[in-house]
Amino acid sequence: MIPLVDLRAQYEEVKEDIQKGWTSALDSMNLYLGPNVRGFEKDFSNYIGVKYGFGVDSGTDALYIGLKTLGIGEEDEVILPSFTFFASPEAVVLAGAKPVFVDIDEYYTINPDEIESHLTKRTKAIMPVHLYGVPANMNPILEIAERKGLSVIEDSAQAHGAEYFDGKEWKKAGSFGDVSAFSFYLSKNLSALGEGGCILTNREDIQKGIDIMRYHGQITKYEHKLIGMNSRLDELQAVVLRVKLEKLDKWNEKRGEIAEKYNEMLKDLPVQLPVIPDYAHPVWHLYVIRTERRDELMKYLKEQGIGVGIHYPIPCHKQPGLADIIDKTVLPNTERFAKEVLSLPIYPQMAEDKIEFVAETIKKFFRR
Repeated sequence: MIPLVDLRAQYEEVKEDIQKGWTSALDSMNLYLGPNVRGFEKDFSNYIGVKYGFGVDSGTDALYIGLKTLGIGEEDEVILPSFTFFASPEAVVLAGAKPVFVDIDEYYTINPDEIESHLTKRTKAIMPVHLYGVPANMNPILEIAERKGLSVIEDSAQAHGAEYFDGKEWKKAGSFGDVSAFSFYLSKNLSALGEGGCILTNREDIQKGIDIMRYHGQITKYEHKLIGMNSRLDELQAVVLRVKLEKLDKWNEKRGEIAEKYNEMLKDLPVQLPVIPDYAHPVWHLYVIRTERRDELMKYLKEQGIGVGIHYPIPCHKQPGLADIIDKTVLPNTERFAKEVLSLPIYPQMAEDKIEFVAETIKKFFRR
């Protein structure tokens, strides 16, 4: 059996360091907003190239707190792609605002050319999603936002370490917007052993608001400035993240090598391989191919013991949970790609023979 993601293999690589960190944290019994959380916040914000970082419970909380801190709420609208995990529009709705969906480009990220036609007087923000480890095209998004006076919230849940060329230099995804939100869900490139998230910002005027909102709006003990929430990254998960952050670049490099191997072995088959724009250095959170025979291929690969996935089979604008909230819309690329995408196994500890087995099995399917 070849899993889509091998969590056990990654844990075995870092288990000793994690357990040492856990022992130290448990001996101290300083279990929330302690030295590991503060240390990780500093290390991760430095890694991304942003001034302020705040650990929270999840990527969803990171998006929600970011939206609320930017003052986005009732009667406001947020522009975002429909081709994303449900947490992206969910956070918008939880903040009291309305998601407005636009189509994606060939790279599976929001198409900047589609944004302006969806702007209204109620539009307050744009939320690009760096999907599958590929940064969205940020320059035109930032230009629109500046010209129209809009906030930008980067959904960076799948882009830990990905880079975007802004015309002058390569910068990390998550360093461009007013705020950015990262998830450390257990399958992410940088993952907790469970859940976790982080909010990053360069804005001095909102960083304090983020800090107090994640802790019940509290400014001093039992004094609450605003209605906040209980969303704090805990010390034990911070230990995990600090250990794994040191290995992130190496692991991302390995993912890139696996992607290159797939590209070479699958290039002559009737499938659409990932297309990477010149402005992006992806981190291959997922390796996604497209084929009109997706469901047949998926069934065949599973029968051969190969774990595959679909990210995502039902676009957000077609989700029943949003039916009474959003306007009906047609998004051609989004709807077509959702019927064709298939995620292949990719993880840093994936052995060469397993990569070859996956590729050879796909070749056998198309040559039957």
